[in-house]
Parts: sequence; C-alpha cells; structure tokens
Amino acid sequence: MFARFRRKRLHPILRDLVRETHLGVDDFIYPLFVRSGEGVKNEVASMPGVYQMSVDVAVQECEALKALGICSVILFGIPEVKDSVGSDALCEHGIIATALRAIKAAHPDMLVVTDLCFCEYTDHGHCGVLDPVLQTVDNDITLKNLAAQAVVHAKAGADMIAPSGMMDGMIEAIRNGLDEAGFSHLPIMSYSTKFASAYYGPFRDVAESAPSFGDRRSYQMDPANRREAILESLEDEKEGADILMVKPALAYMDIIRDIREASRLPLAVYNVSGEYSMLKMAAKAGVIDYERVMMETLLGFKRAGADIIITYHAKEAAKLLQG
Repeated sequence: MFARFRRKRLHPILRDLVRETHLGVDDFIYPLFVRSGEGVKNEVASMPGVYQMSVDVAVQECEALKALGICSVILFGIPEVKDSVGSDALCEHGIIATALRAIKAAHPDMLVVTDLCFCEYTDHGHCGVLDPVLQTVDNDITLKNLAAQAVVHAKAGADMIAPSGMMDGMIEAIRNGLDEAGFSHLPIMSYSTKFASAYYGPFRDVAESAPSFGDRRSYQMDPANRREAILESLEDEKEGADILMVKPALAYMDIIRDIREASRLPLAVYNVSGEYSMLKMAAKAGVIDYERVMMETLLGFKRAGADIIITYHAKEAAKLLQG
C-alpha cells in the first residue's frame, strides 16, 4: 500500500505538476573576463571551459550565449597596466569601458552587468586604495573611487552595477554618485554578503587578482558569522541596493535562506570558481555524474531562496534545460 507522499511521485507528469522549485535559463548571469588584444581566447587551467577573452571574442561569445537563451552577462576586466589605485578602472578608455561599448553596440538587447571593484586593477591586488599605516584598504578614499568607477561604467553603457569590494557605505556612495551624474535609473546589485572564502582560488587565476601580500579578511566577511551576514545585506538594502547577493553559494545555503526570509528584495547568489572547479575535477576523475550534480546544485540555490544565479555552468545548464 502506497503512503500519501509516494502517490504523487509515480507519474512523471504529476511529479512535474507538483514540483515546488523551478530552474530556468533566465535565472542565469554568465561571467565574462575581458582583456586587451585581438583574437585572444585563453583557457584557464584551473577552470576548464572558462576563458580570458579579448573584446572582439567577448562580443562573439555574447552571440553564442544568446543562442542558448542566456541574455545576461557580468564583466570582469584584466588591464594591461596595474598601479596602486587601479587607474584603468577609472578611465573611460579602460578595459571594462571599452568592452561595454563594444558589447552594447553589437548586442543592445543583452543585460550587461559590471563587477565594480579594484582588485583586478591594483598592483597590490587589494580591493581599493591602501592605508599606508594599517596596510589594509582605506574605506573612505575607496568609496570615492567606487562612485567614480560606477559613473565610468554607466557612461559606457552598463545596464547594472555590481559592487563587490565589501566597503562599508559603498552602496550609498555609489547610489549618490550615479544619481548626481544623471544615472538614477541604473540598478545596483550589491555583493552584500561576501565572505573571505577559500573557494575563490581559481577566480584569482582567471582574473589575475591574487593579493600580493596578506589576505582580504579585514574587509570581507568571516565565514563563521551568520548574524553579521544578515546585517550586512540589510544595511545595503537600507543604503539603496536594488538586488542583494550571497557569495559564495554552495557552503552558505543557510545564509541564502536567512537573507531570503529577512528581505523582500531580489536575491542573487554567485556560484563561485572553486565550486565550479570542484565539479569539473570530480567529473574528470569519474567520481560523479557531472550533469546531474551540476543541475542539482543549481536547483539547490533556487530552493534556498535565490532568484538569480551567477554561474560558470550557465552554458552547460542552458543546453540541458533546452533539451
């Protein structure tokens, strides 16, 4: 005799009808890493299937993404020259501004988000201007630079700004900067709860952004802190964030659920490089059914409360979702 729970599981169509959580291609934002040059497409050894691309190749990649139904990307820049303040990020001819203009010219129908930080652009690899005494990021000076960087991106055609540096007050500073420059219509997707995580290792290979000394624990969050994680996101909501984010995702499902229950804003998660590479390496070793584990992981993010998933798996998942 079947118990009442199993009755709804016998027929595959009925299983679909009662499914509570749904994953779709329109849930995804795909990260793109752009650098100078032409015809450049360098695969990253620690992240199979992920590439550094020159702007012309990134434009072509957007065409391929749209064919899969993926219409949202987030841009990260790899400049030719780095300095102590990350000048390339503040320049209208810098790598991100250049990529933005090219992608929006070729693909005006795409949503192009820009990661707003300085770790890829500074010669020390930290997320802003350093305080020479404390040898950590100077919060207030960096806030001014973040606002200036946001305006550069807005003028170049960004559809949404995504600040990731975890500076106190960054959303208010960026919102004020955008509003004063005439971009009050641009939304901000804040990396509102970003942990000082060991899962970022492969990203630092592709973005060439590893810190030259120390680590980022003086501004990114302690992985042990749950209450503080909620407060960080709620503070960014107060300052004017339009979308919140938890990064990383896989080890922080409890935080995703906590913030989902504490806020009514849309919630994004970043399925980060280490999470992606673990599945890739496990697949290479033959110890998992890669496609099933990938889709189960992505579905788990949605079930925990995410509305948006930034993921390097997006192309593979889109192909499976399209059948």
